[in-house]
Amino acid sequence: MESLDPGALRADARRNHDRIRAAAVEVFRDRGLSAPLEDIAAAAHVSKATVFNRFGGRAGLIDAVIDEVGAQELLDVIERARSVDDTEERIRWYIAALRDLQYRLPAVNGVILRQVPGSRELMELCSQGERFHDELVAQGVASGVLAETFEPEDFHALAIETALVLEERGRPPRPGYDRRTAFLLDGIARSARPGRPARPARHPSRDGSGERTDPGDEA
Repeated sequence: MESLDPGALRADARRNHDRIRAAAVEVFRDRGLSAPLEDIAAAAHVSKATVFNRFGGRAGLIDAVIDEVGAQELLDVIERARSVDDTEERIRWYIAALRDLQYRLPAVNGVILRQVPGSRELMELCSQGERFHDELVAQGVASGVLAETFEPEDFHALAIETALVLEERGRPPRPGYDRRTAFLLDGIARSARPGRPARPARHPSRDGSGERTDPGDEA
């Protein structure tokens, strides 16, 4: 019987590790964080047991790849929103950008819904988002852009409700989704009061500039 080379075993384990990570990034980005681990294992050409051996299960796997499946994009949205000087424009840009991200990246909805509480990275990302909501609402109420009764929990609820619909029913046609984003913005921004024209929703371009996109643009 041929003896096993420890060096070859280490190289093989590394290849499995890299294949699982690559497959997880692709599957989670395309289908969300609740995608079956069996599907990730199949895409990586390994067994489900190998996924558990290498990453300890779903939480460990998500901790390993979360930056690549939506975390960085979500943090970028928060930082770009902070760079918008006008409070109303900041709130409107953030809501439109977050809804755009929820539409394009199913994994972001898994983060918002806290689908994997065992993932430390995911839970920290949730906390960062909630802290930003606290900050944004305080600014909006203080400036008179948001009603005094508007609370951070309302921001959380809006994001969660969108995530639940997208998770349960899938992505609707993009034009209708963007139209409802505009309705949402005009409903909570005081600038939409009678006699003052509402501003159109803005969606982040690929470079994050916030230029308007065609409502039918899937990007």
